[in-house]
Amino acid sequence: MTGLELVYLLGALSAVALFLFAVRRASARSAQLGDAGRAGRRRLAGRRGEDEEAEQQDEAAEEREERDGHEEEQEEEEQAEEREGVEDAGDEGDEEAEEEAEPEPAAAGAEREAEERAAQLRQGLARTRGGFVARLGRLLSKKTIDREILGELEEVLLTADIGPKTAERLFTTIRGALSREQLEDPEAVWTRLREESGRILSVEAPPVDWERARPLVLLVLGVNGVGKTTTIGKIAAKLVRGGKKVILAAGDTFRAAATEQLEIWGQRAGAPVVKGKPGGDPSSVIFDAIKRAQAEGHDVVIADTAGRLHTKVDLMEELRKVRRVIHKAHEGAPHETWLVLDSTTGQNAIQQAKMFKEAMEVTGIVLTKLDGTAKGGVILGICDELAVPVRFIGIGESVDALREFDPEAFVSALYEHDPTANAA
Repeated sequence: MTGLELVYLLGALSAVALFLFAVRRASARSAQLGDAGRAGRRRLAGRRGEDEEAEQQDEAAEEREERDGHEEEQEEEEQAEEREGVEDAGDEGDEEAEEEAEPEPAAAGAEREAEERAAQLRQGLARTRGGFVARLGRLLSKKTIDREILGELEEVLLTADIGPKTAERLFTTIRGALSREQLEDPEAVWTRLREESGRILSVEAPPVDWERARPLVLLVLGVNGVGKTTTIGKIAAKLVRGGKKVILAAGDTFRAAATEQLEIWGQRAGAPVVKGKPGGDPSSVIFDAIKRAQAEGHDVVIADTAGRLHTKVDLMEELRKVRRVIHKAHEGAPHETWLVLDSTTGQNAIQQAKMFKEAMEVTGIVLTKLDGTAKGGVILGICDELAVPVRFIGIGESVDALREFDPEAFVSALYEHDPTANAA
């Protein structure tokens, strides 16, 4: 074999070897691809199985939820039916109870309310009743009234806070009106004392007519500390509660706390407050309040005033000026002028009342703080010496504790007495 033939043979063998190597590699590649495909198909089949299983679980869960929801709806319907049954039974019971219960007569309700008010008044006058009235009660608890006891009765009246003039009137009336036999009867003396006190308190005066003017102007007087501003707020609250449209005038411009306090009460009562500059002219504030009331259709104007001035101007002269300006703003006003007195000051309240009445035309008295003093008998001296009706009395802090004065109820509560309680 020639060299050339040998070269050709080796080339052919190399080509064959390369071909066989390529075929073997392709077969191995095909096998790998087949294995990968089979593994992929197995994984795909596994996923499909998991998805099918998950779908089956979801369907089962939905079926359970539907079944549970249906059962809950049935339970709710059954409970609702039971509740309706109970309510129906309760309604039937209520109807039967209403049929069996008789409505309370209106007279019985009014009587109960009157008893409650009387009890509140007795409680409010407890301290006063424990003062000079208790001393009278001990004297009049004796089986007979002799000359010595009659002298002690005069002493008790004279030392009480009703004032010496009123005390002498009561004693003289009792001694002169009763016979010797009656004077020996403690109950007759006690009854006469109550009757005469009732006459003193029943000052002849028509009730307040809040409709006689529009706006009706109420001017309120009183020294500082008697509860004047608080009284104005409570009266305003009562009037607003009764359907009146009320406006307040902060005429005590010399005391900043008075204006602030009145504003608080105005907010509580639902009544606007007209105020001026601190230390300003009280008359102009009240004038503005009246004009606003006329423009806005208010029913009542309640005007606060100074109880003490920080200037050289005399208080009474300033109040007279206020009165003149009010009349210019609204002819015929003020329609009411009320004086507020603190009952805890005793006979000093009588002196205050005399001073204001000399300077101003006072048409009514408001007596405050009766529940906190044993000097409530001062009301007898005020009515006796001034002949001015008491319009309101204060027996507590609440709005309802400021109540219209009823002379008969007051005397009944003040002189509540059991003549046999301390019989000797």
